[in-house]
Amino acid sequence: MKTVRENSKKKAAAKLPDWSYEVAHPDAAPDLAPTVGANLRRLRQKRELSLEKLAKASGVSRAMLGQVELGQSAPTINVLWKIARALDVPFSSLISTNPTTGTKVMRAAQAKKLMSHDGQFGSRALFPFDAARKVEFYELRLAARAVENADAHAPGTTENLVVSAGEVLIETGGERHVLKAGDAIYFEAGTPHAYRNLSDREAVLYLVMTYTEPVG
Repeated sequence: MKTVRENSKKKAAAKLPDWSYEVAHPDAAPDLAPTVGANLRRLRQKRELSLEKLAKASGVSRAMLGQVELGQSAPTINVLWKIARALDVPFSSLISTNPTTGTKVMRAAQAKKLMSHDGQFGSRALFPFDAARKVEFYELRLAARAVENADAHAPGTTENLVVSAGEVLIETGGERHVLKAGDAIYFEAGTPHAYRNLSDREAVLYLVMTYTEPVG
């Protein structure tokens, strides 16, 4: 017999909106939501796309896109990649703020984290959120035995990864490569790819993302 607690959980889950799986884990930086929302609205309108058309092109629900534009929901990393791919812009175009000049120190304690829905995969930009750029630098953290599946990025996009801690399997273009601490890999990211943590501890990777075209 099912317990009352199990039944309650099922009822609660049934009330969740269809797009709830697209919302980032609570550990994601909440102050990014307004920035992402404003950038999404600007880029969508610049391309004369309705929410319906963008939803169809990106595979992200219209409801979620609407919540993001209003700054009411923080999307997952994967959802942001899908949106950036559909808009044909670098990822940083969605998280950038007003440009600044001079030296910028980014304290780890003040990092703006982008997260997966389950919190198993996290990323923080190791560059100022002050402008979209052709080259981006990220710290990635993948929980023990976790897997993160990434959609294809814009054609010509490349990833250069180095493993700092743990043992990771990179799957891309039908190839599988096991990387240990100190190992690096460079590959074309225009096809779906995956990061799989093979170890029983958190894996840490550093990623340089390069785009072929400047921001339009």
